[in-house]
Amino acid sequence: MSFVPGSQAYQIYAQDRAIEIFACSYGLNKSFQEQIGGRDLRMSGFDDDGTVRVVELPGHPFYISTLFVPQMRSAPGAPHPLISAYVREAFEFSKNRS
Repeated sequence: MSFVPGSQAYQIYAQDRAIEIFACSYGLNKSFQEQIGGRDLRMSGFDDDGTVRVVELPGHPFYISTLFVPQMRSAPGAPHPLISAYVREAFEFSKNRS
């Protein structure tokens, strides 16, 4: 899978490619991809065949949707990059609310 440079996913992974585990057969209907991506959502991760796998909402502190399961690549002491980023953002949000 590849990430769009400048996207939040790209920044979180600190690289432009990653291997992920997919446990579903769902996906974005390609005929709606341009219509959805032309609005507020940003398509930011793609399979090698161009299938959208990551969508995010720019300007939101942490709105990332995936069609893979990040916890499948997590292990004690080695969390998935998206999980680590989410926990950091939640901690910052909580700290700033106090």
